[in-house]
Amino acid sequence: MEGSPHGNQVQVPSEPAVKRFRILWRVFLIFNFGLGAYMFAQGGKKERAKQKAIEEPHPSPPTAVTAPAQEEPIIITPPVERPVPVRKPVPEDQQREIFKWILEEKRKAKPQNRQEKKRIDEEKAILKEFIRAESLPKI
Repeated sequence: MEGSPHGNQVQVPSEPAVKRFRILWRVFLIFNFGLGAYMFAQGGKKERAKQKAIEEPHPSPPTAVTAPAQEEPIIITPPVERPVPVRKPVPEDQQREIFKWILEEKRKAKPQNRQEKKRIDEEKAILKEFIRAESLPKI
């Protein structure tokens, strides 16, 4: 039965499916890139249109002829400046506690390179000076 023309023989393709459908793959990829670019561009158009609509209000359609309305003068007032609240000075013992806490946090820090380690060491030295000082600067 091997040689019969009506047998159930399956022919194996001589080249892989990817190579056979190379043209279809290319068309599929190009189409997808084009679709993605189109969608990306449309999103930008919508945002620009929204911005334009906000900046330029649409004029109302003309109505019946009326007498010109009196325009009220626009009064521009300067912005009101709020006074900065004056806070009580921080007591020295509380400042020392804050400096000690900052020093502990600096000790926990893991420097990435020598320059960062040097900077952290300098900051720690300054904090130690503040903690040991008899009087602290006012914050």
